[in-house]
Amino acid sequence: MNFLKKLLSRNPPALPATGNKGTGALGEEVATNFLIAAGYRILERNFRCKGGEVDVIARDPVDKSLVFIEVKARRGLSYGVPQLAVTLFKQRQISKAALTWLSKNRLHDTNARFDVIAILLHTDGQHTIDHIINAFDLAY
Repeated sequence: MNFLKKLLSRNPPALPATGNKGTGALGEEVATNFLIAAGYRILERNFRCKGGEVDVIARDPVDKSLVFIEVKARRGLSYGVPQLAVTLFKQRQISKAALTWLSKNRLHDTNARFDVIAILLHTDGQHTIDHIINAFDLAY
């Protein structure tokens, strides 16, 4: 136990990430909490494969369809609104990852859609959230 205390005192726990990674992580946390509050069931977060990644995979509470969600968060508008960062290239990457996830889970015949959650983070914690349902079609 003494050894563990010495080890921890030399290497304090990492502080939360700042910059783009910190903004992205905070945005995903805000988006996930927003979805849960809206009744969505979170199935997986940060699914990665060779073709791309999906930030959040959830089940819609109304029609029970699968929702592949891209989260974009910004701390300001100097680079434009967050949803504009979901380019056609990014849509293709998300689509590839979604197809891989569906195949891996043997859910090929399931209703699915792609949503985007755009978040403007504010220092007071009153974040602006724009949930764009069915934001784009399968692109590959």
